[in-house]
Amino acid sequence: MPVEKRKPLISGNWKMHHNHFEAIQCVQKLSYMVSKEDFESVDVSIHPPFTDIRSVQTVIESDDMRFILGAQNCHFEEMGAFTGEVSPAFLAKLSVGYVIVGHSERRELFGETDEVVAKKISAVFTAGMTPIVCVGETLEEREQGCTEDKVLSQVRAAVAKRSPEQVGSMVIAYEPIWAIGTGKTATAGDAQSVCSAIRREVIVSSGNDVGDKVRIQYGGSVKAGNAAEIMAQPDIDGALVGGASLDPEEFSRIIQYRLHN
Repeated sequence: MPVEKRKPLISGNWKMHHNHFEAIQCVQKLSYMVSKEDFESVDVSIHPPFTDIRSVQTVIESDDMRFILGAQNCHFEEMGAFTGEVSPAFLAKLSVGYVIVGHSERRELFGETDEVVAKKISAVFTAGMTPIVCVGETLEEREQGCTEDKVLSQVRAAVAKRSPEQVGSMVIAYEPIWAIGTGKTATAGDAQSVCSAIRREVIVSSGNDVGDKVRIQYGGSVKAGNAAEIMAQPDIDGALVGGASLDPEEFSRIIQYRLHN
């Protein structure tokens, strides 16, 4: 359904790439390529590995960059005997603004359920940050015609029993699992169809105003060459970018997609 475009959010998920020296170099190079005018048109979040967050935070703050620092994951408890996990409260102290929750790699490789993802969403909100909630289907589910059933069930689990203010402020990222890191991309029309269904589901659960506020990203082999077409869709409000965000030049062109439309 056509809606007034919200300010897009372009997020770079570095996954398990870049040590903290490489992370500093990457964000510095990116800052030279992105202008003040770019930031007036889009928000940009950068999600490095946990070991890089403090270094990237220091660079962003010392050089007065307008990137928003993000994290790739967190635990759902504030503290405790959870060896190897990271508390959302710790991330908040590092000025993290967005936390990716329920990424397909967390769901598929590490067994995160909708229930665990819901707990993490709550924890991120409690710590004063914003969750980027990932939803998406496998290739098998897509071929069986189950895309909307799978995606919308994940959306319902994410927004259940939440206040309109929370639902309206969260980001929902549609990332078809079969398109992540494969070079395959959902057509702009297919991505729009699913994102439109996500928005309708939010409207059903939380009302028209909330449905208009929530930002919906597309993720899955987003590159400079396809970003403009994807971002032109009325229900797509941003992109969750994986591999292409590791290259400052490529990522800057995605951020500047409006110039290449």
